[in-house]
Amino acid sequence: MTRVRLSVAERRGELLRAAIEQIEARGVAAVRIADVASALGVSNALVLYHFSTKERLVAAAYRHAAEADLAQLRKLLGRRTSALRRLRSAVRWYAPTGPAKGWRLWIEGWAAALREPALREVAQDLDRQWKAAIIEVIAEGVAAGEFRCPDPAGTALRLTALLDGLAVQLTSYAGAVSRARAQQWTDEALARELGLTGQPPTSSGQ
Repeated sequence: MTRVRLSVAERRGELLRAAIEQIEARGVAAVRIADVASALGVSNALVLYHFSTKERLVAAAYRHAAEADLAQLRKLLGRRTSALRRLRSAVRWYAPTGPAKGWRLWIEGWAAALREPALREVAQDLDRQWKAAIIEVIAEGVAAGEFRCPDPAGTALRLTALLDGLAVQLTSYAGAVSRARAQQWTDEALARELGLTGQPPTSSGQ
C-alpha cells in the first residue's frame, strides 16, 4: 500500500502526536526516536530530519500539547454566557476529574523540566497563559457584579496549585483521593474564592 505524501506541516503534526502518545506510554526519559518512528512506520532519519534531536522533538511535542490545551481553554472562556458559567466550565474541564486529557503527560513534563530548559519554558508559558485567561474572566465577572474577588491573580494561582496537586494525587497515587472528593474540593475552592459559598454549582458544572 502506497503511503500518502504529507506536507511538511502535516508530517510534523503526525510526528508530534505520535511523540505525545509515546511519552504518555513510556515517559520522557525512556522514549526514543525509534519508538516514534516505529509507531508511524517511518524511518528514524525522517524524524531526525524534522526535529534533529530527541530533545527538540520532546520540547516540540509538549508545545503542541500546550497549544491544544490553550485552544480548548479559550473556546470555553469565549462562550456567550456569564463569566461565572465560563469560569466554572474552564475549571471543571482543567480539573483532573474533568474531560481534559494528558495529565500523565504533564506530570512527566514537570519532572523532566527540572533538567530540560526547553521543557521548563513550555510548562511556564502554558502556566502563565492559563492564569492570564482565568484572571481576565474573573475581572469580567467582578466588573459585571456577578461575584467578588479582591485578588484575581492570587485566585488564579491558588486554583492552579490545587488542580495541579489533585492531578498528581489522582494520577500517581491510586486511591489517595476519590474523584468525587476531588471534584467537591474544586467546587468549594472556587466558591470560596468568589464569595459564593452559599451558591453551590449546578450538577452540569455551569
